[in-house]
Amino acid sequence: MDELDYRFLCELAAQLRVDSVRAAAAAGSGHPTSSMSAAELMAVLLARHLRIDVTDPANPANDHLVFSKGHASPLLYAMLKAAGVVTDDELLTFRKRGSRLEGHPTPQVPFVDVATGSLGFGLPVGVGLALTARSLDRLPYHVWVLCGDSELAEGSMWEAFEHAGHEGLNNLTAIIDVNRLGQRGPTRHGWDLGAYAARLGAFGWHTIEIDGHDPGQIDYALADARATRRRPTAIIARTCKGRGVSAVENRAGKHGKPLEDAERAIEELGGPRSLTVEVTPPDAPATPYRYADGTLDLPEYEVGERVATRTAFGEALAALGTARGDVVALDGEVADSTKLEAFAKAHPERFFEFYIAEQQMVAAAVGMAARGWTPYAATFAAFLTRAYDFVRMAAVSRSGICLVGSHGGVSIGEDGPSQMGLEDLAAFRAVHGSTVLYPCDANQTARLVADMAGLEGIRYLRTTRGETPVIYGPGEEFPVGGCKILRTGGQATVVAAGVTVHEALAAADLLAEDGVSVTVVDAYSIKPLDSAELLDAARATGKVVTVEDHWPEGGLGDAVLSALAGAPVPVLVPVRKLGVSRMPGSATSREQLEDAGIDRGAIRAAVLSLLH
Repeated sequence: MDELDYRFLCELAAQLRVDSVRAAAAAGSGHPTSSMSAAELMAVLLARHLRIDVTDPANPANDHLVFSKGHASPLLYAMLKAAGVVTDDELLTFRKRGSRLEGHPTPQVPFVDVATGSLGFGLPVGVGLALTARSLDRLPYHVWVLCGDSELAEGSMWEAFEHAGHEGLNNLTAIIDVNRLGQRGPTRHGWDLGAYAARLGAFGWHTIEIDGHDPGQIDYALADARATRRRPTAIIARTCKGRGVSAVENRAGKHGKPLEDAERAIEELGGPRSLTVEVTPPDAPATPYRYADGTLDLPEYEVGERVATRTAFGEALAALGTARGDVVALDGEVADSTKLEAFAKAHPERFFEFYIAEQQMVAAAVGMAARGWTPYAATFAAFLTRAYDFVRMAAVSRSGICLVGSHGGVSIGEDGPSQMGLEDLAAFRAVHGSTVLYPCDANQTARLVADMAGLEGIRYLRTTRGETPVIYGPGEEFPVGGCKILRTGGQATVVAAGVTVHEALAAADLLAEDGVSVTVVDAYSIKPLDSAELLDAARATGKVVTVEDHWPEGGLGDAVLSALAGAPVPVLVPVRKLGVSRMPGSATSREQLEDAGIDRGAIRAAVLSLLH
């Protein structure tokens, strides 16, 4: 690097600092000191190593830059200003109402693939992007992830480091901004770069320790990272938080707030600049690889046959994979239980094993979706709770992913409560823009698995471990947002989903012997719920019982109550909610349903109590 280039990079870094300070000052909030520490790192990356077409954010050959330390968003926006993507006027709308330059980055901003800000999310998504480049898109773009040293305390980061090292993702570089100071004080390892290097080296990463304020060292490290083969690279950079401003440089207690005297700080940094960067575009146009589409031939099951919905899920997804070349599958080392193994056998080149690392699995799905693929990630419903923050961040990212949780509820039997998904319906109902589906038989499952691919946002499908009777014919349709009326009666409405549909039908037979007729509703679409149909049934019968293999809080029962209360004219009828009433233990599936108070006998008793 010649002296002119070196000086330009120093000046560009100063401009990025100044603009970070200005943006936070205009907003009256933000994280300028966290942005200032990484200014040289990002200046050199932007000017010399990042390959993007600034006129076309959708260019498939573009590199990808993920700010895992999303609170350093002023730095990202300052980079985009230098590249001509945003104007100075827009930069100063940072954090203001209606601005796309939010406090933490979201995909509303060009060249931002995913929302970040929940620390520990960005690097696992970067792993997903790098896997996509190598194994799906089959393109040479590079994935750069700016990480903070504080977030290296997150377990999800080490799921990502482990998986990237195992996969040998040489197209992935983590740039670790070791500025020593977290939100409330020093980080665990401070400036001990060797401590980070030893750990990352043990995970199979190529590590480079540098002075993060020396453009020459940074330039060498970034070039070395792109040239490295067979393993990912971690650039471990010693930096100073608040670099360049004496009032905040390397001082605790300055995190997450604008500088007290921004004008003086800007003067100390040499004042505003108007440098621009002609970012190097990709070397050549590129077209991502796509697998061929075929014909959708969903599996069909005979009415009366007993088939587990998890089995139907696996077989249906394999069929969908044949019909749609964009469908990919991600496993958390339970494919034999979720039955995702059917897809793995049919389409091994689109099956990805993430072992028991649910956060990395979900984050990789988000990364794949950002590149236009349609991912289905499956594990036990109970274990998806480990990745719930990543599901939340996927929704903030406006990502479209399909999640499948097997072994829902107490009906799994003897394995006991640690394996039972009893919170999942509530959790996924609470996700913004989500769809929550809970089929009761194999043909319904197969149809919903296929239809999920065409939906937007976070889609969740719950499956059951045990075999259940097939009650619908192979050709029946199940619109998302719909329900099925299985029995029509005049004295009460029983609303069920999944395994409890069969209990509700059996209860209806018992009640018929008592001279009581009930309407039975299969609410397979829990969100969105078919409110109109439910309201009509509630008005017609005047009494409602809900029954679900789930805790009473937040699931089907609460969805029905919300529908009744949210009607233009609220439907005022007595409602009895049946859910799992106590902590389960080990027992058979039939015993579990009885002990939980959600079997046919409990439904019969609930209806009779409302009538008398």
